[in-house]
Amino acid sequence: MSRTDVHGTVADGFEPVREEFAAVVAGQDGRAGAQLTAYARGRRVVDLWAGDEVGGDTLTGVYSSTKGAATLVTALLVQEGVLDLDEPVARHWPEFAAAGKDTITLRDVLTHRSGVIGVDGGLTAADLADDTVIARHLAAQRPYWKPGSAYGYGGFVTFAMVNEVIRRVTGQSLQQVYDERVRIPYGLDLYLGLPEAEERRFRPVQRWTATPEQEAAFWSDLPGPHSILGVAYGLNGTPPLDQVGFANTRAVRANGPASAGGVGSARGLAALYAAAVWGIDGRPPLLKPDTVGEFAMPHSTGGDLVRGDQGNYALGFQAKGLRYAFLGANAFGHDGSAGSESFADPAGGIAFGYTRRRFGFGWSYPEHDRLAAAVHRAAT
Repeated sequence: MSRTDVHGTVADGFEPVREEFAAVVAGQDGRAGAQLTAYARGRRVVDLWAGDEVGGDTLTGVYSSTKGAATLVTALLVQEGVLDLDEPVARHWPEFAAAGKDTITLRDVLTHRSGVIGVDGGLTAADLADDTVIARHLAAQRPYWKPGSAYGYGGFVTFAMVNEVIRRVTGQSLQQVYDERVRIPYGLDLYLGLPEAEERRFRPVQRWTATPEQEAAFWSDLPGPHSILGVAYGLNGTPPLDQVGFANTRAVRANGPASAGGVGSARGLAALYAAAVWGIDGRPPLLKPDTVGEFAMPHSTGGDLVRGDQGNYALGFQAKGLRYAFLGANAFGHDGSAGSESFADPAGGIAFGYTRRRFGFGWSYPEHDRLAAAVHRAAT
């Protein structure tokens, strides 16, 4: 059996998605593996996987696709009136008001407009494994730009701030709310805090493959460790954050930091978005249409101070309708550094989840466009 053989099922009419997935994995290192799942209006229509040691229920680190689950929790609490998007964070977390942060709202944080993307001197990998530790460091930090004047992606710290607000308001962590309200009742294979009993299904994220010359050229072109990008991606710590190995640390998986510490499968990612908009397995949708409309609306577009042209954010989610022109204007979701992608397209009726175990060199994932387009064509 070839290590790039494709396994799983597709519904009638989605056979071209299987063909596209087979072409994608054939062009990758087959040892790494990938998964693809899609729903059409709450019904699972694609469930595929390939690669060594990869099955349909294999779990791996999904990095910032975690933000989708964290945002869904936030949206639920906003929907219920527990959180107010335009209330200052410091109203519930007084320590956060230090150093000119007193007017920053939850909306500012969710749209990456707070200016709080890290701390002077950096955060260690151990710090970034725990939202409460991150929040303690951020409380005294001055923003890196005037809040509200611009936006820049806070890759590893954004949802530690959101988590602290949720903790202060509800007495529970974001992870606890997610488990009780979302993951367990909807049976999602996406964890913000992986139980020890599920470790047997976890497969480590693997490093990209590149020549020494390619590696040297790539790193030499990056901004310095104390630049805005360096701060946002933990490069100003000692040692600089090893992002490739981050999710392979048990403490990260156990705590499930809400910005980048999630562990899951393509099934879990796709089901998250299907549950949010349409409901799954007879359970109702988690979000009302008005809530979907609010959280899917683009808020921060144009040049991202951290990521440049790769920005475009709704509330907590990425604005996927700006990422993929064939999707509806209010498509929303979140990708992750190791190559995961996930979104809902309410207009097209699609929920999409994709994982891969090996980082793409330079964080480049052209297969996202191919697979998303294939699912969209089949569904419409």
